[in-house]
Amino acid sequence: MISSREDRRDRYVAKARAELESLASRGVLMAGNAFSSVLLLKGEPTDAERAGERLLSGEDGNALRSALQALGYAPEDWAGLATWCEGGERLEAELLREAVCVLDPETLVACDHGAADLLRETYASELLDAGSGERPVLVDGELMTLAGMRALSLGGFAAALVSKQEKQLMWHRLKKIPPLGEPY
Repeated sequence: MISSREDRRDRYVAKARAELESLASRGVLMAGNAFSSVLLLKGEPTDAERAGERLLSGEDGNALRSALQALGYAPEDWAGLATWCEGGERLEAELLREAVCVLDPETLVACDHGAADLLRETYASELLDAGSGERPVLVDGELMTLAGMRALSLGGFAAALVSKQEKQLMWHRLKKIPPLGEPY
């Protein structure tokens, strides 16, 4: 029997919910829309996040969401993922890879050096294939393709918010990831 479109949609949603609940049960910290095209990977928690505030709920998250909207993304078209677990320990590379796979973004943004470092570790073989073969590459400000996603390392977004010049640099980098058009 062929199932209806609603039945298929319900199965997709149930699958996504189970995968997200599995990640959360293992301490993975996420925020935003799990079905979004942009995943903001954060490696260095703010003091508020260390104290239990929701991921990307502070000034850096507000600025990132505003920048994405200015680029043409819908206000809800973002997800956030921390590189640390609920208990504060560093997320294991395998668990990060699983979380990125579950969230399945078109664009992956490493917000800071900690996030970029864990991406280099997690996707070392893919990055070596993309580079010279000497060391994993993921250069701040350079857009690349990583495991089928656009990937961009900002190199310290939260720290850049204190300087007008650094904010302009971050905006210049973010302009490299406008929304993608439909694939047809």
